Amino acid sequence: MTLLLTLAFLFLIGSVTGWILELLYRRFLSDTNPERKWINPGFLAGPYLPLYGFSLCALYLTANINVEFIPNLILRKIGLFLIMAAIVTLIEYIAGLIFIKGMKIKLWDYTNDWANIQGIICPKYTCYWILLSAIYYFVIHQSMRISVNWLTEHLAFSFVMGFFYGVFAMDLCYSLDIVSKIHRFAEDNHIVIQYEALKEAIRKKNEEAREERRFLFFMTSDSISFAEQLKNYAIKEQKRLKGAVMRNIQETAKKFRRN
Repeated sequence: MTLLLTLAFLFLIGSVTGWILELLYRRFLSDTNPERKWINPGFLAGPYLPLYGFSLCALYLTANINVEFIPNLILRKIGLFLIMAAIVTLIEYIAGLIFIKGMKIKLWDYTNDWANIQGIICPKYTCYWILLSAIYYFVIHQSMRISVNWLTEHLAFSFVMGFFYGVFAMDLCYSLDIVSKIHRFAEDNHIVIQYEALKEAIRKKNEEAREERRFLFFMTSDSISFAEQLKNYAIKEQKRLKGAVMRNIQETAKKFRRN
């Protein structure tokens, strides 16, 4: 089987599995979701996260890297996991940078984490990738090899993959159209959109609108225009930034008084 078909198969598995893991993490463990609601973790409408698809492809390829030049077996494995985690972190950084620089959208934000780089990557999540690399190597990699071998004997599954990529392509076009609207708004207002904060603001605004319509018994559409949602988000973001600036000024003034 060609390498391209293998990577396409791994991308499918990684994207869907990663979406499920992120969905469960945000539902039950994430501090950013205190209400414990089900939240789509991706910027696409469907159940897949391309970042995890690319990451699984990277883990599959790098798991076979020859590190025999390291004499100690334990150090050899640690070195391999560090290489695997570094490559996945690089993928994460490139993806984040493309959206921030090219689209003015920040899909995730590690700004509050120690030693972060541009809020895109940080040591904490690189450590998570090291742990996941070890889990992948010892628990999952052999299963992935078996799955790839299974695909070579059941090439009819390629039709399922073709259907997946057809739906994925339509979803990508739809989502990129939304992203382009956000990008234009961000460019006009000279801001970078926090994508998760925008989604949360839209969700809350729609819930408030539905509650208001129930109270008034007024039957209208359940959704507010996307342009209005962006304006509401920008206003709230400006207020938040002004509040943060005022707090910093007040704290600085207190320090001067003490001195």
